[in-house]
Amino acid sequence: MHALKTASLVLLLSGCGVGYNSPAVRDVSSADSKVRVMPITGETVLIANSSAYQPQGLPSVFFATAGSGGTLRGTGALPDPASLPEARPASMETRLPPTPPRSPYKIGVGDVVILATPQSGSTVAELSGLLAAQNRRQGYTVQDDGAIAIPEVGRVQIADMTLEEAEAALFTKLVENQIDPAFSLEIAEFNAHKVAIGGAVKSPTVVPITLTPLTLDAALAAAGGVATTANRDYTTIRIYRDGAIYQIPLKDLYTRANLQKVPLAEGDSIFVDTEFDLAQAESYFAEQIQLASFRNSSRQQALSELQTAVSLRRADMAEARANFQSRIDLDSVDRDYVYLTGEVGKQGRYPLPFDHKAVLADAIWGQGSGLPTTTANVAQIYVLRGSTDPREFGATTAWQLDARNAANLILATRFELRPNDVVFVAEQPVTRWSRVVTQITPSLIGLGVNSVSGN
Repeated sequence: MHALKTASLVLLLSGCGVGYNSPAVRDVSSADSKVRVMPITGETVLIANSSAYQPQGLPSVFFATAGSGGTLRGTGALPDPASLPEARPASMETRLPPTPPRSPYKIGVGDVVILATPQSGSTVAELSGLLAAQNRRQGYTVQDDGAIAIPEVGRVQIADMTLEEAEAALFTKLVENQIDPAFSLEIAEFNAHKVAIGGAVKSPTVVPITLTPLTLDAALAAAGGVATTANRDYTTIRIYRDGAIYQIPLKDLYTRANLQKVPLAEGDSIFVDTEFDLAQAESYFAEQIQLASFRNSSRQQALSELQTAVSLRRADMAEARANFQSRIDLDSVDRDYVYLTGEVGKQGRYPLPFDHKAVLADAIWGQGSGLPTTTANVAQIYVLRGSTDPREFGATTAWQLDARNAANLILATRFELRPNDVVFVAEQPVTRWSRVVTQITPSLIGLGVNSVSGN
């Protein structure tokens, strides 16, 4: 009799809601509020995602680079060339430099390369920089660090590479950026490897070494040829290479064709000497060495200054990023949040990420909490979203995901969240009953004891 009374009391209390009240989503409409339940399907996901929303962005310091805008200063004015008095030798002998090894041309700092793309414009011509190179033949200069900078692709190291190696490096970089790598590479300006020509020539100059090996006659032609017609018997062409001086009398150069094709190497200095003395050539070569040393020293100092400036800028950016992270930790940054409640692994708020949109799956499973399958009713996973229309301030749309079919979970990876959404998961019916029993059991035990005592 007592057991029957106890069971009746349990059913009565649970039925009238006295024993336990649990939250639930109900499709209702009243003067104060209106709740509309919408099942989440492939079509309704598109409707829900159509609402305007722009994720908050990280500060610009997270996208800046420390080396942008850095330039090297120049070396300044160079000294005038040396001049020594004339001294006639008794005879002249020919001393040829060793033949440099044949090797493919290697791209260097200062060279200008051009990327040629198909006229159809369906490949790498999609890049603004490559379009400029195609239409206006605008090239890319190999900069101090040995790289070229291509818009939307980034910096590509090609210095000290052959054309074939550089094309392979560019191919890899374009593929990494998911760009069709149909292109050809050519060198428009050769500025990295040079030979200096001075002395008794019409136009002292610096001749670049190109894809075609540079020979002595071609270098002299680039300087306008020998300027003097007097004393040709004593005019000498001297070549300075790797600390040694080699010489070819001008009369031998004209009479022996093989001497005109003497191959030159990078860094060679040629001096046409009519002063009949090695001293002037030595002075010229010493001057070239001193100028090269001066340029190198100035360049090293400029690089050191630039590296110091880059280090200071990196420190400033690191401090700014750390300060922003500290503000996030102290909750002093205006963030967008989604709130999790009901039968979720951990109730609380989920911050929407910077610079991209989050989806329902991120909020439920992204934090590692998930749904407790023993208590959560997977048929009633809701995203509660209030209306942004002031005329419907109390209106709420409850987007319902029925995950009893696990295939529907893919919709959770496509349903985009908006600020102030509430993710609510209802409880299992058996969970509600268990909680009712848990709450009223102490009262039932007391009631039973009192009843026995009364008998």
